[in-house]
Amino acid sequence: MNILLVDGYNIIGAWPELRELKNKDLAAARDRLVECMAEYQGYTGYRVIVIFDAHYVTGIERKYKNYKVDVFYTRENETADERIEKLAIELNNIKTQIHVATSDFTEQWAIFGQGALRKSARELFNEWQSIQKKIEKNVKKTAERKPSSKITLTEEVAEIFEKWRRGEQ
Repeated sequence: MNILLVDGYNIIGAWPELRELKNKDLAAARDRLVECMAEYQGYTGYRVIVIFDAHYVTGIERKYKNYKVDVFYTRENETADERIEKLAIELNNIKTQIHVATSDFTEQWAIFGQGALRKSARELFNEWQSIQKKIEKNVKKTAERKPSSKITLTEEVAEIFEKWRRGEQ
């Protein structure tokens, strides 16, 4: 199993779209990152965990699942880097490969020492863009292949069926 640990605010600060969104609405930038990671998860099959520092969010440590992405907020006085290191140790086993997405150089060396593989923010961004293009291509191909109706209908009959579907007589 492959697991991707994402340093949330580090990635938000590195990706152009998310950085711009952060300047207007930090919560929207976090949500957008989670959406992007959900697409990444769906395409790659990786388990994705996004970790945010608690100092940007008032309250206590919390975890939740959004789409199929695990989202963690660290507890007070705990950095995302510290949580990532703990998770890399906890989740590491013979059947699991941990990948950590961050551009924090110190963090990259720390997780590399735990046996995890690093992925810079730029690498993750390029990979995500590539996945987006592949998804668009697959959607377009599916739409072209799929007939609009299983039965060939005249326009008049299709119009009658559409009125029935809408509940019009």
